[in-house]
Amino acid sequence: MSHRPFPGRRSVLRGSLAASAALTLPSALGAAPAFALSGRPKAGWGVQTGDVTCDSGLVWVRSDRPARMIVETSATESFRNPRRWHGPLLGADTDFTGTTALRGLPSGERIHYRVLLADPDDPRRTGEPVTGTFRTASARRRDGVRFVWSGDLAGQGWGINPEFGGYRIYEAMAKLDPDFFLCSGDNVYADGPISETVALPDGRTWRNITTEEKSKVAETLSEFRGNFRYNLLDENLRAFNAQVPSIIQWDDHEVTNNWYPGEILADTRYTEKNVDVLAARARQAFSEYFPISTLRRPDGRVYRVQRYGPLLDVFVLDMRTYRNANSPDNQTTDPQGILGREQLEWLKRELARSRAVWKVIASDMPLGLVVPDTGDGKPNIEAVAQGDPGAPLGRELQIAELLRFVKHRRITGTVWLTADVHYTSAQHYDPSRAAFKDFAPFWEFVSGPLNAGAFPANTLDGTFGPDRVFVKAPTTANVSPAGGYQFFGEVDIDGDNGEMTVRLREQDGTVLFTQVLQPGRVGQ
Repeated sequence: MSHRPFPGRRSVLRGSLAASAALTLPSALGAAPAFALSGRPKAGWGVQTGDVTCDSGLVWVRSDRPARMIVETSATESFRNPRRWHGPLLGADTDFTGTTALRGLPSGERIHYRVLLADPDDPRRTGEPVTGTFRTASARRRDGVRFVWSGDLAGQGWGINPEFGGYRIYEAMAKLDPDFFLCSGDNVYADGPISETVALPDGRTWRNITTEEKSKVAETLSEFRGNFRYNLLDENLRAFNAQVPSIIQWDDHEVTNNWYPGEILADTRYTEKNVDVLAARARQAFSEYFPISTLRRPDGRVYRVQRYGPLLDVFVLDMRTYRNANSPDNQTTDPQGILGREQLEWLKRELARSRAVWKVIASDMPLGLVVPDTGDGKPNIEAVAQGDPGAPLGRELQIAELLRFVKHRRITGTVWLTADVHYTSAQHYDPSRAAFKDFAPFWEFVSGPLNAGAFPANTLDGTFGPDRVFVKAPTTANVSPAGGYQFFGEVDIDGDNGEMTVRLREQDGTVLFTQVLQPGRVGQ
């Protein structure tokens, strides 16, 4: 790859950490920002960029009080002759968060930016600038593409532990200097309270940073917002956000475990039992705390395609919002499935239109791994596969329709990336091993969690002929981050020959497994 040199980490983060260094738990969790009327606006939660393309990107910030968001961009750290972008007025209606769209950017270039927060009544009064940087996608194939992916943050009660180094996996990912980070969902665990201490099996004690909003399951809009703010207390994550743009999708824990539209909860921890009410509040908080292009549309959808130059298109799925109810998943007809008809037709249409060498399908749930939902005591299925190795049933019918379409339209270069199951693995799907045979072979790679409990490997369903080529998972459930088994994946696309190299890595960056895929071939 011919990436441009990356500026020193210290210089990149000087502005962002200068502001966030002043962030302490009492001030962050004390009086509401609307009542902090003295001084200048501060951006102690850092900055983020998202959904970056060849000529555009979104910049995010949160203020500690009402403020006007202003973004300045430059080709250099000196910010000589900066370009200025006037963003929104940040107020209580968005929890003092805001996103500014940058357009007309140069392709394949390093963009330095700084965010200023101005007093709405006196624009001359601005807070300390918060700086960040990102690369736009390159229109030149020879520049190559590198990105990382994972999911599942602060789950099963394993939160920010300063003695452990916090969310230190983000530091390892940042060292690879990726063009972007794909988060495969479970950005927060709104249904997972964080306690001060957790006893570890070896006698040690895990010590979490705690907040009021993380002391119970999230039900109110304020509590959902607090879940997203919690993760931003981590210095590693704030530093990573200032350096690496993200492509964000969601799964279940942004709302509650294994949720589906129309569900009425039996969980006694909740006073609000209507999942649709909880999901609406969660979606609002999600849209406030991440820079996502489609959330600015009237339909506010999460699924979208991010075009990243001639080498890569990323198809971001939403397997949560449009699914049918969890069930034994053995029905012989299933028009709604896990994607819903409208999203499925969109995906088929966009895959057929894509001219990128590689088409990454960012799936928030795996295809051939059996993921059960036994929350109500019934043998229901949470993902796609239900364990019957025969002809497609239930949600598998919709996936079979998609795989058949990809084969018959001769769409090459499809690779599935996911997280969700809290271990890492590589599955190769082949019709020669499958009950359903009308598809072309493909790979699915799993990586996670970022900072959550690790779990044993799920069983495979033979309908689409998966072969687990590699797996690393614990043998016991809910292993803490201190016990290891925290993972992320890396994808490196060579600009000269178009090869895609997928590496599965541990939280310190150690490579566990490598697979090289050739461009333009059917059946890798």
